[in-house]
Amino acid sequence: MSIISGLEDLVDVAETISVITNDGRNIVGILKGYDQATNLIMDESHERVYSTRTGVEQLVLGLYIIRGDNISVVGELDEDLDSNLDLSQLRAQPLKPVMH
Repeated sequence: MSIISGLEDLVDVAETISVITNDGRNIVGILKGYDQATNLIMDESHERVYSTRTGVEQLVLGLYIIRGDNISVVGELDEDLDSNLDLSQLRAQPLKPVMH
């Protein structure tokens, strides 16, 4: 299955996705659309900022576009599992940028 056909299935049901960008950001939101260059349009999106000292900070982004050449990983988010996480207690190292 190609990336494009996988995204098509997620757009049809307005699925919540998690995107890891090449610069190490984690952006979560509802996939609204994409194009042939895999640029993504996300709505109700927020960035999750991880830290080893404090819990996960969520920065509201709203309607957001991510360029396809800045995407490392796109994944469907299990909303049931995600809603059971206490992000204020979660500690993690921030992701490092992708090195090519």
